[in-house]
Amino acid sequence: MKKMRWLAMLLALVMVAAACGSDGDSGDTADGGDTGSESTDSGDSGDSGDSGDSGDTEEVDVAQSGDLTFHMITHSEDGPFWSVVKRGMEAACSDLGVECVWMPGFNDANQMVQDIEGALAEGSSGIAASLPDPTALVPVLQGAVGQGVPVVTLNSGANDYQEIGALTHVGQTEFIAGQAAGERFNAAGATHVLCGQQEQNNVGLTERCAGLEDTFSGTVTTDFMDLDADTTAQQAAINAAMAADESIDGFLGVGPVITMSGVRAAGDLGRDVIVGGFDLTPELLGAIEGGDVLFTVDQQQYLQGYLPILQLFLFQTNSNTIGGGQPILTGPGFVTADNAASVLALSEAGTR
Repeated sequence: MKKMRWLAMLLALVMVAAACGSDGDSGDTADGGDTGSESTDSGDSGDSGDSGDSGDTEEVDVAQSGDLTFHMITHSEDGPFWSVVKRGMEAACSDLGVECVWMPGFNDANQMVQDIEGALAEGSSGIAASLPDPTALVPVLQGAVGQGVPVVTLNSGANDYQEIGALTHVGQTEFIAGQAAGERFNAAGATHVLCGQQEQNNVGLTERCAGLEDTFSGTVTTDFMDLDADTTAQQAAINAAMAADESIDGFLGVGPVITMSGVRAAGDLGRDVIVGGFDLTPELLGAIEGGDVLFTVDQQQYLQGYLPILQLFLFQTNSNTIGGGQPILTGPGFVTADNAASVLALSEAGTR
């Protein structure tokens, strides 16, 4: 993957500094490491004018950041949403020349605590963590910051990252995203929306349904509808909830898998239900194109993998912080029938 434009500019500046330093003591080319010993060309001062060569740029990149190892610890499972977050992380690690460790928690906050403690024991250069259960996770992340390890929260944690002392939070404000979904259901004429959750005790999912209830002019029923790992049980739970209340004419799935379970459940009942969702999969985007789903909220999870690594890298190498104390928002945006086709191609490629 091509480096981002800012990175190319940063590396160009580093190379200029290195070239200037080579007129004197080559050992001072850097604060950035041993670029003189790592590059076979750096000893030839006559070649310093060619420092913009892409090969040299790669060598400086590795020399500066190759000793950094960042850990991304989330409540992820092996589903379609988190695979895109992981690809974002991997792209950032490749672009920046750092090592990264992906540690999925499988919706188990205790496992995440153990993983954070393990990362600290390994001497992590920085931790990026989601925060589905603040009660369990805030103390251990506060401990990381207390040990001098920078932390960035992602996906869930917009209301708690400052308590941790994290550099920033990368994601969307879930309550605001839910409010925007409520306005969509109002415009579509729904009167009773079932807000289905695929995880219990996940503060982010709770906030999505709470935001829906805040703006939706009709009735909202919120309930846990089983895990994404068992879509048969999930679809059956939604089917049962809809069958028990014929006034339900809308369904909001707070994740892409449960959204499609809602589509199938309504189809099994022969019900005309307005369906909205959260996040993206090729299947969900295809359902929007086909008219089975009205919209999905796009929080651009690729950025939630990429930007925390970028922030940790810039903090460790240049003492930079991003966001001015405010979260870095990646959403909400909306995918509807108007733009589903263009986003579908990117989703199939694994970056949306």
